[in-house]
Amino acid sequence: MKRIASLSKLFVTISILLGTAAQDMRADEAAATGSSLEKTPAPLKPGNHLHRLTVGSDKRSAYIHVPPNYDPDHPTPVIFAMHGATMDGIVMMGFTGLNTTSDKHGFVIAYPNGTGVGPLLTWNAGGFTEGFGTRADDVGFVKQLLQELKAIINVDANRIYACGMSNGAMMCYRLAAEMSDTFAAIAPVSGTMPLVDVQLNRPLSAFHFHVTLDTLVPYAMNNDNKKTLFLKLRSVEDTAVTWAKLDGCDPTPSKVEVLSKETDELKITRQTFGPGKDDSEVVLVTIEGGGHTWPGEPPPVKFIGKSAMTISANEMMWEFFQKHPLTHAKSRR
Repeated sequence: MKRIASLSKLFVTISILLGTAAQDMRADEAAATGSSLEKTPAPLKPGNHLHRLTVGSDKRSAYIHVPPNYDPDHPTPVIFAMHGATMDGIVMMGFTGLNTTSDKHGFVIAYPNGTGVGPLLTWNAGGFTEGFGTRADDVGFVKQLLQELKAIINVDANRIYACGMSNGAMMCYRLAAEMSDTFAAIAPVSGTMPLVDVQLNRPLSAFHFHVTLDTLVPYAMNNDNKKTLFLKLRSVEDTAVTWAKLDGCDPTPSKVEVLSKETDELKITRQTFGPGKDDSEVVLVTIEGGGHTWPGEPPPVKFIGKSAMTISANEMMWEFFQKHPLTHAKSRR
């Protein structure tokens, strides 16, 4: 329960700090689109858009960011950015700075909203202990959202990716496990894999970021963690090795690099597993120290810990994604 309270305090505080911009955007979108937001005009123009949809009997939504240089005549990569627990898509937007990276490189970002109360939303990523977590069909939601996006955006079906923070990172693993024929690669940040039995239809590359002092999603799992966590989680290393094996990679890293300099406050290393089947790979970036943060983005509040500012998760994951389109795997079957 203490861990739940800490998580809520963390993102409630972030929500408050980003709340003015978030409320302004929500108000602008409602005013611009009117009371009926079921249909988003096509093709989407550059900027931020709110898209609402109905999944079964549930009303769901997502924010879509379209970069200034978007050309509806050309297929465009799409990244699904999954927010953390007690966040929403708007907060994820500000927390990660991904819109700036989108504008620089020309990909579209979808910020889906989980379920919950107000902006305090979560994902059904699996692994919740009895009595905790949502039971929403979030995989079904993402599938339908993607289909509707294809009607309003020229989506490059070979370059659909997912990244996520914390509970959103866990959701990335679930999307990869259940939609491996759709997502080309994933980039989880500060969230491990809660799933137990995973079968992939094809190898799917993953780029994982985690800090060693994360108190919300611990890097290592000891007996105390297992007793107090409200999630059944793997350790970071177990997650990386398990996914590497699913991809047919050797469970021992093929390459270990130190990305930081001796003068840097936080030591950063990168371990690469693979290549595996279809040239898939798993990359684990470990930050010694730090907190529950997004590498390359300053923490909005001090108590969540330090952020590694000598690397950019956004730039690193985009470089990784470019190496792993869906056709790359299919062409080598």
